Amino acid sequence: MRSWVNDRGRSVGARWQGNWQWWWDRRLRIADWFYAVGTLPFSLLFQMGGNGLVSAPLATVSNSLARSGDTGAAFAVLGLAFLLALVPTLVAAVAILFRRTRPRWLLLIAVVLLGCFGNFVPAAIAVYSYAVYSNDRRLVAAWFGLMCLAAGGGYGTSGVTYVIAVVFFLVVPVTAGLWIGTRRQLVDRLQERAERLEREQHLMAEQALTTERTRIAREMHDVVAHRVSLMVLHAGGLEVSSEDSRTVEAAGLIRTTGREALSELRGILGVLRDETTTAAPTAPQPVLADLDRLVGEWSTAGMVIRREETGQVRPLAPGVERTAYRIIQEGLTNAAKHAPGAEVAVRLHHGPHQVEVEVVNEPAPAPTAPMPRSGFGLTGLHERVVLAGGSLSAGVCPDGGWRLRAILRTDGLPVEDGSGPAQDGA
Repeated sequence: MRSWVNDRGRSVGARWQGNWQWWWDRRLRIADWFYAVGTLPFSLLFQMGGNGLVSAPLATVSNSLARSGDTGAAFAVLGLAFLLALVPTLVAAVAILFRRTRPRWLLLIAVVLLGCFGNFVPAAIAVYSYAVYSNDRRLVAAWFGLMCLAAGGGYGTSGVTYVIAVVFFLVVPVTAGLWIGTRRQLVDRLQERAERLEREQHLMAEQALTTERTRIAREMHDVVAHRVSLMVLHAGGLEVSSEDSRTVEAAGLIRTTGREALSELRGILGVLRDETTTAAPTAPQPVLADLDRLVGEWSTAGMVIRREETGQVRPLAPGVERTAYRIIQEGLTNAAKHAPGAEVAVRLHHGPHQVEVEVVNEPAPAPTAPMPRSGFGLTGLHERVVLAGGSLSAGVCPDGGWRLRAILRTDGLPVEDGSGPAQDGA
């Protein structure tokens, strides 16, 4: 029973909300019809009882004919006056329906009816509507002045009746229209500003999400891909050196699984990474102090590494150290993937204003199956170097090896002799 009542209540609420939305979407058109039909009787009374430039002479002629005894002519004049009152009133009612889209039609008809018949009803609606929906206040003032002149033709420019009529039927409507129009414009601007702020907030959230996804992709490449590559090399070495068949089988399975993981990681990096972003990612933690551990890990995996460090060693900015570490890490990973068994030279030179990092590997001793590539190694590395104000170059050596070289400024000035990365190898 309670569930039926709840369902019934939700159904009624949804129906009420739908009906209310239907009425709200058509509220302005409903208001047009209300003004047109609701004011029609009052407009007709003003039209027939006014003292305008047309109605007053007709009334005088009709009275004269009635006093002279010519009742037929008097009735004819009265019928003409009725038609002259009814037809313009209906035309004004139709013009009221277009008061928002075609306001000048109603304004012109209102001027004619006010001056010729003393009918203030269309004039009041016309000046009110024009003041609400028009942004040109000078045109509002001009039409208001024209209405005052037309009222002078209908009621005369002297006397208390004229002043009361102008104040009640023209000043009050135009003042109310200006107030409502200004308030409506203010509400519309506030709503537009709120929508713009909401859009900007969504854009900022999407930008933050994209930046975070890019950072995750780069960190996955810098950490996960290199670790998995190291694991595959260890498994390959164990598979070659071990004499136990079970150990060889397990090592082969680990090596195959690692290669598959690298292939899947490439697809994940393609989804996460945004090619259009230029924002700097959150910097990873390793620095040059961790270089011995990195070289030791690759040496344990069977890689022959010759390390050289020259120049005067001094403290560097954390960003420069992190970038230099990632360059060496990328160079060692590329050498392990594409030239397994080749000797690798890691050179680090500390100059007075810059640090030069170079990783050079010899050609591969024998052709091997290439390991899966993520496709973003050198691209992401080039972005890191550029953000640090340095330059990066990579390419094939004359002997068939591979050379990765970067220059990182330590004084904050950009490097002049830089070039972009060659084809990505990681």
